[in-house]
Amino acid sequence: MTAPIPRDIPDLPAVPGPPLLLPAPVPATAVVAPVRRPVVALFRLLIALAAGGGVALELLLGSPARVLSYFSVQTNILLAVVMLLSAARTWRARRPLPSAVTGATLLYAVITALVYHLLLAHTTPPFSMTGATTAPARWHGQWATLQILHTVIPAAVVLDWLLLTPSARLHLRQAAAWLLYPLAYLAFYLIRAMFLAPSNPARYLYPFLDAGAHGYRGALANALLLGLAIYGLAVLLVALDHTRPTPVRRRV
Repeated sequence: MTAPIPRDIPDLPAVPGPPLLLPAPVPATAVVAPVRRPVVALFRLLIALAAGGGVALELLLGSPARVLSYFSVQTNILLAVVMLLSAARTWRARRPLPSAVTGATLLYAVITALVYHLLLAHTTPPFSMTGATTAPARWHGQWATLQILHTVIPAAVVLDWLLLTPSARLHLRQAAAWLLYPLAYLAFYLIRAMFLAPSNPARYLYPFLDAGAHGYRGALANALLLGLAIYGLAVLLVALDHTRPTPVRRRV
């Protein structure tokens, strides 16, 4: 038998303070379904086509084996693929690519622009990916490809990040992983140089990584400084991504 219920039930004491609600992060796609954004998809498709076109033109102007060995060319190939996939997902209203992928391509695009404009654009002899010993004339094919790969495409990628991509998607833990490709490229660069004759002008593609002129110690020291700068740039991009406002989302 159960005990009888008392007629007078004492009031329970009030819980002190506001109720504690545990944080429960929910992905945005679980709340707001992705929508088709044809204008954004078209912009990203144009970036992919421009990057692919710039690489194709550079291949026509120079030796494919040499051209494909440049960091900027490899980066633009990666950008073309990533932007093409991103455009397709945006057009079909699917979830965006992982931020680790888009953040890496953003970092590599910014590296391409900064290294060219700060370290290569005013060198003597002039920087050329085709082996030319004279500076290309303005609006010449070689000049145009240099501007497309090192200025136009990086600027478009940064604009896409600032104006068309939600903020706070990049994370500091991703910064170290983004250095894997630059490290792999450095290994490829040095191994490639070992198999080329010392008299080959295409042995060292970048003057600051020229082991023939600076020695391996000097070239590796420059690579270390560049690697630290790249990591600092990655951290800066993450910080900016968390401080910039989220672009207003429209059905465009």
